[in-house]
Amino acid sequence: MLADPALADALQRLGRAVVKAEVARQQDRVRRGELPPEACAAAVARALPGAATTLHRVLNATGVVLHTNLGRAPLAPSAVAAVATAAGYTDVEFDLETGARARRGRATLAALRQAVPHADDVLVVNNGAAALLLATTALAAGREVLVSRGEMVEIGDGFRLPELITSTGATLREVGTTNRTSLRDYAGAMGDRTGCILKVHPSNFRIEGFTRSVDVADLATLGVPVVADVGSGLLAPDPLLPDEPDAARALKAGAAVVTCSGDKLLGGPQAGLVLGSAAVVERLRRHPLARALRVDKTTLAALEATLLAATTPTWQALRADPVRLRQRAEALAAALPGAEVVPSDGAVGGGGAPGLRLPGWAVALPEAYAAPLRAGEPPVVARVEHGRTLLDLRCVPEGDDPLLVQAVRAVGRGA
Repeated sequence: MLADPALADALQRLGRAVVKAEVARQQDRVRRGELPPEACAAAVARALPGAATTLHRVLNATGVVLHTNLGRAPLAPSAVAAVATAAGYTDVEFDLETGARARRGRATLAALRQAVPHADDVLVVNNGAAALLLATTALAAGREVLVSRGEMVEIGDGFRLPELITSTGATLREVGTTNRTSLRDYAGAMGDRTGCILKVHPSNFRIEGFTRSVDVADLATLGVPVVADVGSGLLAPDPLLPDEPDAARALKAGAAVVTCSGDKLLGGPQAGLVLGSAAVVERLRRHPLARALRVDKTTLAALEATLLAATTPTWQALRADPVRLRQRAEALAAALPGAEVVPSDGAVGGGGAPGLRLPGWAVALPEAYAAPLRAGEPPVVARVEHGRTLLDLRCVPEGDDPLLVQAVRAVGRGA
């Protein structure tokens, strides 16, 4: 069976063990009389996955641009091509001209410095939490980190900032109150053991009303390094996101180091970006922990391509034209009996711009469609709201609209 030409491609793509296991399953069907012997090879080929991964390509019809459970930012085509280029042997740490060892990911770091001119130096680690971990460890291990009580955040999957900081060997010293913290609170808490001040953007919630916080510019006057975690990866001000902090302004205001994620608003791969003064970034680079947190060659390639790209799928989804979204929704609804076009507010997601509405449109279907759509190929992840399944088109590439129609029709035939 393994020598059958129908399985040659699968053997090359998936390996002998995977194909052999499926052959055994289909031969058992033949023995039970469920499958003619001559149909066994074709049945094996049909049952085998199209790629050597259990991950599925998913159509994101939730309207959430940076959906953490769906992998956050989809990569730009140029970044996908860069990953393929970097998959083999590369000059990631090698100078082709001299034949000597070179700084790892030097082109990516140069692109990042160019994107954030206010940063004297930059470093890339494997995610945003790692960037913050490295910064606080290098600056405050065995010492104190000052942080406002209103910025003691918890993000997804139970990850809590206080636990991260204390795991570094630093002592967390809370200042102020949940809703109001002043510069005087920080100044009063400072002492010989103060390693740094941590300024955290509470990116997945908002506190409104009787509130006060201290900006980076004022914190920088206290004479100790300020670590600004802007979280969502906005490198420069964006008119669409007026309340979202960005790396450029934090550095200009006097932050010693800024940390953020690469797979959020930047629209790149999972990575932690560290930007700041030359002395502080070099201190982080030389810390033993930096080696454990470094990124691989494919991440460096994807990040470089993202930084150089004219646009990204994330940028496009955030700015999707509501008029065009409605036109697409109406076209889909016309092809689907019983479907209805309804207004639908999208969201940034990924812990960015909480509360920001992204007006758009969706195709409304019965609630019972949600689970079967997830079980289709490709799976379609929709939003269930007020007893309806909503297919929000903001994050669905327009070229995939026919796949949505096919998916919905398949569910309808199986109902």
